[in-house]
Amino acid sequence: MEFENTIGLETHVQLKTKTKMFCSCLLKTGCEPNVNVCPVCLGYPGALPVMNKEAVKLTVMSGLMLGCEVNRHATFDRKNYFYPDMAKDYQISENGNPLCIGGGITITRSDGSRKRIRINHIHLEEDAAKINHYATTSGVDFNRGGTPLMEIVSEPDISSADEAIAYLTALKEMLVYAGVSECNLEEGNMRSDVNISIRPAGETKLGTKVEIKNMNTFKGIHAALVHEARRQRECMAHSIPIVQETRRWDGESMETAPMRSKENAHDYRYFPEPDLVPVALSEEQIAEWKALLPEQPEARRARMVEEYGIAEYDAGVLSQEKANADFFEAAAKGLDKKTAKLLCNLFMGDVMALMNASGKAIGECALTPVALNGLVSLSAKGAINGPTLKELLPELFERGGDPAAIVKERGLGAVSDAGALEAFVDQAIAANPGPVADFKAGKKAAAGFFVGQVMKLSKGKADPKIVAPLVAKKLAAL
Repeated sequence: MEFENTIGLETHVQLKTKTKMFCSCLLKTGCEPNVNVCPVCLGYPGALPVMNKEAVKLTVMSGLMLGCEVNRHATFDRKNYFYPDMAKDYQISENGNPLCIGGGITITRSDGSRKRIRINHIHLEEDAAKINHYATTSGVDFNRGGTPLMEIVSEPDISSADEAIAYLTALKEMLVYAGVSECNLEEGNMRSDVNISIRPAGETKLGTKVEIKNMNTFKGIHAALVHEARRQRECMAHSIPIVQETRRWDGESMETAPMRSKENAHDYRYFPEPDLVPVALSEEQIAEWKALLPEQPEARRARMVEEYGIAEYDAGVLSQEKANADFFEAAAKGLDKKTAKLLCNLFMGDVMALMNASGKAIGECALTPVALNGLVSLSAKGAINGPTLKELLPELFERGGDPAAIVKERGLGAVSDAGALEAFVDQAIAANPGPVADFKAGKKAAAGFFVGQVMKLSKGKADPKIVAPLVAKKLAAL
């Protein structure tokens, strides 16, 4: 029997706020354990929560970016459970009335087709503390406790591990573009609970769901989904019932293992949070936050292709990082499409190579959009040649400066005067009778030697595109 996967993701995203969700404690990584804490995030009796407005704003902006409907009257609830990572024995979350409802993300599948992955809702909650395990003891670090978390819950519209990664990649890109989160997987501020079941192909009823908790790498999520889909099929093939449970992913054995039976909502005994008033949002407030949103990444790619005449692939690479796309577009201001393509090639090749080699992001180097625009413009109009452009770019990247002023000061302008170039060609031919004889003997590659000699004589300032035909003409006349 053929089976199909039904996959849904619950993605927890740490919001980019300065303080915690319900208190004024700083959010800062790398601190000593339990230094950014207070009676509220430690769950002391009588300590009252105060809502972080910035977290509400960023969640609403995320919902608007993802096409959700914003709930004008959202409420918080207490999710009750007993565990050392939650000192007050309950988590403040949203159960019945989340901030954002509906929406979705359109992904591109491996075969090029498009698919819409629906979002059920987005709710806002506080994160738990972090439990650190040592050789013989365990400790709880409450620095993370109370961090504003946005949980984005998809519908079970995903049918493969590849689709899951395409969804998460698109989601991460949109949230980073909107500036609501760093989405840094290594630091754990984007992680997913993965729900997967299988059912006979063509069936509409969902199968028994298995959840894999706290996955924080795309590679791990992909591997876990591939394994779990195979495991569930093997269970069906051997008439072993699939039970609803929570499993963990073991990256060493590359297998999932049981953790506990899967909880349902009633197990958490949700009830309204009595210490917080509902979030009431006006149309004016929502419109104000909506105006802060950037252009959608997909729309930006399409516009860049049209506006700058670059390839779809190039627009995709440039727009993967918003800072790179912003820099490119600022540098491309005022350029025609031909020069914009030159700029694109230079940025994707040499500039990104310099970024990789130095470990610096584009905003951390000395190169400015104005300087890159000036450098490319000089090259496009023949004021400098290719080798000079390549020579100046690393200097501008490290130290900055005005390329036109540097070219003038150092006398690096391209030699394109036909008379001057012809004199260099004559000098090169006269000084090298051996290669001349080789050329006459049929060794046409000798022409390249003379182009190199002219470049040396001109101290690299000759334009090779002009020199090459001059050399060919002179040698042919011998």
